[in-house]
Formats: sequence, C-alpha cells, structure tokens
Amino acid sequence: MELVFVTNNPGKFKEIDNLLGDKFRLKSLKDLNFNDNIPETCPTIEENATAKAFYIYNRLSVDCFADDTGLEVEALNNEPGVFSARYAELDGAKIFASRQEVTKANIEKLLKMLEDKHSRKARFRTVISLVLGGEESLFEGVVDGEIINEVRGNEGFGYDPVFVPIGYNRTFAEMNLDEKNRISHRAIAFRKLVEYLNQLHL
Repeated sequence: MELVFVTNNPGKFKEIDNLLGDKFRLKSLKDLNFNDNIPETCPTIEENATAKAFYIYNRLSVDCFADDTGLEVEALNNEPGVFSARYAELDGAKIFASRQEVTKANIEKLLKMLEDKHSRKARFRTVISLVLGGEESLFEGVVDGEIINEVRGNEGFGYDPVFVPIGYNRTFAEMNLDEKNRISHRAIAFRKLVEYLNQLHL
C-alpha cells in the first residue's frame, strides 16, 4: 500500500519509515515534487494535523497522513504546545536563516523561560490524522518526562537534546533511532496507526 507522509522534515520521515513494514510504501512530499507551504494556523495540535492531511488529500487526491507534535511544559501552562516548531519566531524580533537556527533559538527560549521555575515536568504529544478515501482517523501518542537545563546529544531533532523521558537518564538526542522509536510519543502514535492499517487488510 502506498501512503504519503505529509512532512518536509527528513528527521520525522526517517523515524516513521523505520517503523513501517514492507507492506507499506511511504512517500514524502518531496517524492511528489510538492513544495508548497502547508498552512499550520490552527489553535490545537489535533486541528493542525487534520488541516495538513486534508490539505494534501484535497490537492493531490492521495491517501495520506499528517502529524502534529507539541512539547507541553507544565510550568509554562503547556507552552510551547502547538507553537513548538516556531516558538522563538513568535517574538518576531529575528529572521532565521535555517531550520537549525530556529531549533537552537527554540531551545534557548525554552530554557530561559524555565530559569525561575521549580517544576521541569513536560510531555511530548503527537496526533496523527490519517485520511483514506476522504475518511479521517486520529491517533495519539504521549510520553512524559522533564526538561533539563543543558543541551545533550546529537541525535533526533527539535527539543530532543533537552528532554529526558521518565525512567531514563538520557535525552532523546542521546538515544539512537531504535531506542527512541521504542518509547517516543511519535512512535506510540504511529504504532497505533500501523495497527489500524493492518486491521484493514489493504
């Protein structure tokens, strides 16, 4: 079965391609030569995932799925949440030249916001919207942990270098892909997606 993963993030694509078996052939937007910006203007993670999936389904008429993920920090009233990928850009004071610069600025802002907070509790939450033949199904994955006050590790992407999941003493960025895929929020949600697809006998 062929599915389109609605993402331009190579890190995400690699994670999910690693989870899917031979039964599914995963394609990216790049594979389809689709380079338009996809709107991500909804106020919740669920709505963003839905909007992205239907944007591609309606434009390209392909079965697809999209995810939206947020880091929710307890002491910050669950910020950055739906704005996780562009947290530093909300300030509007600087134009960033690359995704790497944005990621670095996001982490710096998060750590600064937590400087005077006692609680470092946080959770990653992923919601996937799968659209098959115009019908939508949603899948959620959550992993709890805490934000440390230093950057550690070179793997993963986003806030991985400052997030330590409960029960571990390493950040996501200090884990290899297989380790992270056993416990991550995205992996949990995608295992639910794969289980659902397998039950459809496609």
